[in-house]
Amino acid sequence: MELSIVSPMYNEEGNIESTVREIRRVLADYDKSWELILVNDGSTDDTLTVAQRLTEQYENVSVYSYPVNRGRGYALRTGFAHARGRFLVTIESDLSWNAEAILDMLKKFEEDRAIDIVLASPYMPGGRTENMPWKRLAISKLGNKILGLAMPQKFYMVTQMFRAYRREVLDALELEADSKEIHLEILSKALAAGFRAVEIPAVLKWRASSVSTFRFRATSISRLLFSFYEKPALLFAFIGVCLGLIGFIIGVYILLLWQQHTLNPVRPLMTLLLLFLLGGIQLAAFGFIGTQIAALKKEMIKIQRENRLMEKFVRGQQKDANFRS
Repeated sequence: MELSIVSPMYNEEGNIESTVREIRRVLADYDKSWELILVNDGSTDDTLTVAQRLTEQYENVSVYSYPVNRGRGYALRTGFAHARGRFLVTIESDLSWNAEAILDMLKKFEEDRAIDIVLASPYMPGGRTENMPWKRLAISKLGNKILGLAMPQKFYMVTQMFRAYRREVLDALELEADSKEIHLEILSKALAAGFRAVEIPAVLKWRASSVSTFRFRATSISRLLFSFYEKPALLFAFIGVCLGLIGFIIGVYILLLWQQHTLNPVRPLMTLLLLFLLGGIQLAAFGFIGTQIAALKKEMIKIQRENRLMEKFVRGQQKDANFRS
């Protein structure tokens, strides 16, 4: 199998059929084998019924389902476990992205064999959004800018589902997230493991009729925590520098008072000076230690990659041996 497309579904009975038809239209001239894997993430409407009818109608469409909603990450991991393609594309079931970009992603792999992940981005030059509410757009752009600071290279968007992977990337990673944070987990671990990712421009369309699972507060907190976890210096160094700057200003103020002979020894300025300076130095040190821990984590991910690839090789050798016997 050359290409596997994985699409999680949750209460998307009104969108599934049009999504499948659009993907089939885009890949009508694709001359290699491909499959579309629909994962029903515990929908409470008739999503599963519609999806099963489509699997009877089209032989390269399959559906996997479980009764309870487990989250996007769990749904994607389920799809990955059943996918057979050399390349895997993940895309929303409401088709809020222009599906033509699937072919652009595959073309990118052909042009450069060093590329392992292709990200669709509406925020990079050449990409765009359509009909998205300005508040949602502003929050998304700001969040991606903050998250981008935690990545080792510049990306305009890091939270999208619409991506393409070489099979080797997902085989090498130990994925754990059940929620939307799986997109950050995959990208972070893949880059740490030495894989290469690039962006291509794409069109993101706002679907007002689709089921929205966006929760601003919970999403913002989790993504801020992810940024600090990836780059502790973002938090500790920033606060440490701020405290140190305040301490420096207090020190300059004390020096001016001393030169003017108006320094009052009763005022706790010297105590504040020491608190801010020592606090700033201590937090900066925490940032340095956190950075070393993050670097150690990346080395562990590289070791995990080698172990998983070795396990896959051994399993393949065992299967060949069993087949011959």
